[in-house]
Amino acid sequence: NIIRRQRQELKLLIAELKDRDKELNDMVAVHERHIQAWEDDRQKILTLAERCSLLTSELNERNAIIKSLTKRLKLLESQHNDSKITLESTQQKFKELTQKVSDSSVHCQALEEKNQSLHCSILELSAKTGQLQAREQELLTMLQLKDKALIETTDQITEVTSKFKTLEGALRAAKLEEFSRNREQQDLKLTLNDVVSQVNKMKDVLSEKMKESSKHQEEISHLKQENGCLRSELILAVEEAQRKDQLYQFAKSKQVRIEKELSSLRQVCVKQQRDLHFLHVNLDSSQDSRQ
Repeated sequence: NIIRRQRQELKLLIAELKDRDKELNDMVAVHERHIQAWEDDRQKILTLAERCSLLTSELNERNAIIKSLTKRLKLLESQHNDSKITLESTQQKFKELTQKVSDSSVHCQALEEKNQSLHCSILELSAKTGQLQAREQELLTMLQLKDKALIETTDQITEVTSKFKTLEGALRAAKLEEFSRNREQQDLKLTLNDVVSQVNKMKDVLSEKMKESSKHQEEISHLKQENGCLRSELILAVEEAQRKDQLYQFAKSKQVRIEKELSSLRQVCVKQQRDLHFLHVNLDSSQDSRQ
């Protein structure tokens, strides 16, 4: 009866040992899967850390690019302000030159009208001179025909001669005035040509400044767009880095949980090994006693 009971107990112990062995094998397989998952998570964490460092360096490079672009934008804005000030001064000079040109045109027109009136006066004086010359010729013929009225004719001739000299002096003065007016008109025409050439030059400079200002404005708008794109890329990179940091923290907490579970599994394995050793000892002792 004792042997039968011991055999029954041995059968139960062997069945329990098999169950325990199967459980241990399952736990070892689970433990191996956990270790493999932990290794995979470790590799992922290393990869994420490497990508995080690369993204950090790229972020620093983007920050440097943004700083340089910001400096360049400020420089272009200052250049644009300088161009705007130069453009305003150029427009003011252009207005002043336009006013000078209009004043010169009015003055030139007034001089032309005065010259025309002087020309008419000269024609009238020339006609009067011709009339006086004809009168003088008539008087000379009358002197030849009328010797008796010599005294009266001499007085008339003296009077007419004095008038002729007066008219001749007036004609010379008119000619001198006409010459001076012509010279002044030529000087004004030269001044007008210089002013027109300066106005054309200022127009060319103004058009160049306008083109340069439009180029600066286009470049500023392009740099603003590029700066906005870089800012959006920087924001996306920061968000991705934050997500990666969250994943790293999650993986780290998961690793801590896995290590805790692994240590508990190790403790369970140690206990089961002790129980198995104890069962082996009992089995050996039972076999010895049975023998």
